[in-house]
Amino acid sequence: MNNIKKLIATTSLALGLFALPTLTDASTSHTVQSGESFWKIATQYGVSVTSLLEENNRTSSALNAGETIKIPNSISEADKELLAKLVHAEAKGEPYAGKVAVATVVLNRLDHPDYPNTIKDVIYAKSSKGYYAFSPVKDGAINQTPNDEARKAVKEALAFRGQGKGSLYFYNPETATSEWIFSREVTTTIGNHRFAK
Repeated sequence: MNNIKKLIATTSLALGLFALPTLTDASTSHTVQSGESFWKIATQYGVSVTSLLEENNRTSSALNAGETIKIPNSISEADKELLAKLVHAEAKGEPYAGKVAVATVVLNRLDHPDYPNTIKDVIYAKSSKGYYAFSPVKDGAINQTPNDEARKAVKEALAFRGQGKGSLYFYNPETATSEWIFSREVTTTIGNHRFAK
């Protein structure tokens, strides 16, 4: 009788181990709830709407409650947090749209061939003259804990990824000292920041 119990326990353990990949697979899919949209799901998972549509071979944005869609790989939680720290430090006191735009600049650089291919490397990049691209890296403000609005702005920027005006820079015209930055094409102005490419 004890041998049978051991066999059942061993079999159950083995089946449980083989079932683990299913749990992992479940984390890369989402069951659509009533009223959800690709935008809402993309924002929830921190992925772009475009990549979500592509991952699911969709040309239409129509969703049906109960259907299961695949969630594409996204940037890591650590990179999202680092980006939120930058947004918090760079856009404190700016409108929410400005916070989203700051995060979008970093993502645009990430997708641009002239810039590094990780969030961390984009944020900590130095110019050929040895200057950090973002002043909060130099002054240490990057190390502050971001607030919920900065984290939300990062999620929205990720969902919006690839759909903006291609801004690669932002600056405050009242405090900027580089003549070069004023030569860039301005794409929009939000709060105290001008965004440019």
